Amino acid sequence: MGGTGPMSEEMMVRDLLALLPEAALATSAVLGLLLGSFLPRTRQWPVRLLAAAGAVTALVLTVRVWNEEARTLFDGSYGIDVGTNAIRVIVAVSLLLLLTLSLPVTRSAARESEFVVLMTLAGVGAVLLAGANDLLILICAYLLASIPLYALTAFGKDSPGTEAALKFYLFGALFGTTMLFGATLVFGAGGATDYPALTESASAAPRVALALGAVAVLGGLLFKAGALPAHFWVPDVAQGTRPEIAAFVTTIPKLGAVVAIYRLCATVLDAGDLDWRILVAVIAAATMTLGNFGAFFQSDVRRLLGYSTIGQVGFLLVGVAAAGASDMALSSVLFYLAAYALTNLGAFAVVCALPRRRAIADYTGLLHARPGVLVALVICLLGLVGTPPTAVFVGKLTVLTAAFDAGLGWLVILAILNSVASLFYYLRWIVPALRGEPAAAADDPSPAAPRIVAYVTAAGSLVLGVLAGPILNALETTQLAR
Repeated sequence: MGGTGPMSEEMMVRDLLALLPEAALATSAVLGLLLGSFLPRTRQWPVRLLAAAGAVTALVLTVRVWNEEARTLFDGSYGIDVGTNAIRVIVAVSLLLLLTLSLPVTRSAARESEFVVLMTLAGVGAVLLAGANDLLILICAYLLASIPLYALTAFGKDSPGTEAALKFYLFGALFGTTMLFGATLVFGAGGATDYPALTESASAAPRVALALGAVAVLGGLLFKAGALPAHFWVPDVAQGTRPEIAAFVTTIPKLGAVVAIYRLCATVLDAGDLDWRILVAVIAAATMTLGNFGAFFQSDVRRLLGYSTIGQVGFLLVGVAAAGASDMALSSVLFYLAAYALTNLGAFAVVCALPRRRAIADYTGLLHARPGVLVALVICLLGLVGTPPTAVFVGKLTVLTAAFDAGLGWLVILAILNSVASLFYYLRWIVPALRGEPAAAADDPSPAAPRIVAYVTAAGSLVLGVLAGPILNALETTQLAR
């Protein structure tokens, strides 16, 4: 559907070679599944090593082609550009951190290989979401980024995880069906599914059908991002499933979904002369506000972080709303995604390092019990607020600058107010940890792997903030491949 004609064998080989980073991750997942079938159930560490090798390979291959010219593959159905490459890098690094973070819980477990394979496949889905330049590819990527997560959410086989997985699945099925319906409408209105062809036909397409279809497709992507109106599952999953899985679910899918929203809006919707910018701006405003107010009086730290991630997606959508109207919109969104992934994983790493501390009150006196972990927690939580010199501060500053350049001054003001408001609930967590006697859970075991991830991500958040200039220059471009 769409397309520009038959591909030569040489073009096919070239396009396949361009997908080597995705292939490295997918191959490690498939080989890991096969290898896990033959290994003893209590000695499946080679599968984890294989997944780590796939992530490192994808990272190296992406860095090698970073400066190549942006282009599309397979008759315009997949884009290789700064957006896709950035998500490749962020997902690969995140997978390495998550493989380390999950060591204490899954090492030597009977289903270690299944855990690693599901996580890797979901990572591949996130990358494909970012590069999808065709509605059919987008739907396939949506499914690949969703189905493994349903299984991961219920991985603990306990009541909270099973309930969270059921809610997650029902919302995913609803918005997946909505997305399919929307893709059908867009195809009927534009006569194609690939974005290049839709860009050419959108201006002459029936506006009502195109708008309804685009909104329905956008709804599915908003579900993956955890934004309004498809956000209800996020705090339930963050609270109900295991913390290392919550770290994955609240981070990796959002990376690909936000870039997919950006790509859809900046190409198809912009060419269709639809007033999509105000719609995304309103969704961004509602998402960040609801996420922040939802976190205000949460006592469970996982549920608080769940609402926090909703608020962060609202800020990311502020940058998306500036797409096409500001030269720094794309680079600011991509940098913010990297900063958010690192900082959010760091906050969840602290939760994993203190498995018996479920409520904010349990962190009382953490300064005396675990001073190093407390430092990492403070850096990550203040980073999520947007405190200099952390990376999220630079991310927020650049997306707000892009939104201001796009004439969305009211959204900038609201975002600043939300940032100030978010400080309240993060301080509700930090202040008790800095004073008072250690809580009853002070003698809980603190696995080494999550503590290492917490230290690395906290330090990385500061380093990324300090080196923001060169990184933003590497991300600088005004548009994605078309």
